[in-house]
Amino acid sequence: MCALVASAFLVPLGLTLREEVREEALADAARRGALVTGALAVSAEPAAVRRAVEATGDDPATRPVVHGLAGKQPAGRASADDLERARAGEQSRVVDVDGGLVRLDPVVLDGRVAVVEVFVPDAVLDEGAGGTWLLLTGVAVALVGAAVIVVDRVAGRAVDSTRALVRAALAVGDGDLGVRVEPSGPRELAEAGYAFNRMADRLVAARTDERELVADLSHRLRTPLTVLRLDAEGLDSDDTSVGSFSAAELDRRRTIRRIRQAIVTLEGEIDVLIKTTRKAVAHEAGPAECDVSEVVRDRMVFWAALAGDQNRPHRVSGAQFRIPVPVPRAELAAALDAVIGNVFRYTPQGTAFEVAVSRRDGYVAIRIDDAGPGIANPDRALRRGASDQGSTGLGLDIARRVALQANGSVSLDRAHLGGASVVMLLADPQATPRQVNRFGLVGRMAREAREQKGGGRRWPRQRPTDG
Repeated sequence: MCALVASAFLVPLGLTLREEVREEALADAARRGALVTGALAVSAEPAAVRRAVEATGDDPATRPVVHGLAGKQPAGRASADDLERARAGEQSRVVDVDGGLVRLDPVVLDGRVAVVEVFVPDAVLDEGAGGTWLLLTGVAVALVGAAVIVVDRVAGRAVDSTRALVRAALAVGDGDLGVRVEPSGPRELAEAGYAFNRMADRLVAARTDERELVADLSHRLRTPLTVLRLDAEGLDSDDTSVGSFSAAELDRRRTIRRIRQAIVTLEGEIDVLIKTTRKAVAHEAGPAECDVSEVVRDRMVFWAALAGDQNRPHRVSGAQFRIPVPVPRAELAAALDAVIGNVFRYTPQGTAFEVAVSRRDGYVAIRIDDAGPGIANPDRALRRGASDQGSTGLGLDIARRVALQANGSVSLDRAHLGGASVVMLLADPQATPRQVNRFGLVGRMAREAREQKGGGRRWPRQRPTDG
């Protein structure tokens, strides 16, 4: 293809150059013929004509020949017919002959017409043509080589872009939705790269939304499930090991036991579902930030409905302002549900509780207080929450994991309502770093070592300032 394109441009150029050489040779022949015709116009004497012919050049083979004069003249190359046509037409003619061209110029002399013949050999017509064609051939080769290089580069970029799209498509097919391509190559392939990245982004968003929906539905199941568990706990005892029972009573107690066991199993399955989906969402979304106040208000919409059914007074404070923390929203919602769920699980119906949000000393505190019987041994409960045995029934393992993710901690204390107070401390990303001197740093390191040994950071007993 490149050779054809080069030929289409260079062949006409070569022919044009050949025509120019031919025209130049014929012009020279016309000048030499004009010298002789001018001499004939002055005198037709053979001696004068001979001097004029010799003055046109040193090569006897290319000197003009005069036809139609008296006396013997050198033989020419033109045929008798060509000479007759020149005489009859009385105008110059160019005729092809063996070995080149001849120019015939008629001259009228005293009632007769003489013809001056000038021969132009092929060597003169082709003079410089070989070098011209060699030059054109070199130009053609250079153009073809440059075209091959350019086409190879363009094709290489197109192939690389295509291969990158293929690898990315295979990776997405294998489940890796984080792969992206760098759009490159021709415009069409670059547009395909942008379209692929947009498709991958939408797939990630769609899967994240799907998992968020599953987790949210699981959270919504907590409320009716908690009601079922509390109602099941209000039933008679399911103990069949002590006493004698009728067949109907024995069957009734076994039914109560199955109901309670089914509720416990369902709670465990929902917890696993929430943890799994939240973990997947957090892994795909990466580091995130959420508004503590917005999460607290959203989750309290669910728990307030159950609190109304159980006549539990409740209050939310400090959640009217935006307070960001470096924790994914899904993770914080799961931790908050776990701790509030413990209030409903381990305190009698009608027990009041409170959720408060505050900021202090570079931390954001989420405090969940209740008016229940409290926790007899907070340190032991914290150690249980930090164990590697999974969920302990207190939900502190979930809360601790989220707090550690935000460079914080979880602590237990006596609530001002009289029951337990669970405080989650999360690092405040908007807090101004404080200058710490050498002694303060040593003291803080020692304090953190004691806290790790004891199981968590202690929040002061006084009530945090709301807001």
